Amino acid sequence: MDNVKDDAYYVQKVKKDVLFIVTHMRGVDAEELDTNEVLLDSMLFRMIQISENAKKLSDEYKMAHGYIPWNALAGLRNRIVHDYGNVDLNIVYETLKNDMPELLEILEDEQMDA
Repeated sequence: MDNVKDDAYYVQKVKKDVLFIVTHMRGVDAEELDTNEVLLDSMLFRMIQISENAKKLSDEYKMAHGYIPWNALAGLRNRIVHDYGNVDLNIVYETLKNDMPELLEILEDEQMDA
């Protein structure tokens, strides 16, 4: 069975990873994120995946859903991958705890027609 890799496919992948982050960050404080290497690596991996899949969306789709910060999502990957040792964990934590739930709400509330 072939997976059609269109905008709807990539939006669903983004949504799945954002939901994973929101679910697994419930009740997690900054100290736990900093000391739990498996959790931190998992969250960074999901953020990279979100970025990779956001980049694959068509320009038309991103323009039609311009209220979503596509450029910021795409920029996550480069920051994490190329500056891994210097990633500010406070910013990562704030992104995970504040921005990801907000993004999930937007993705769930909107009809993300692809």
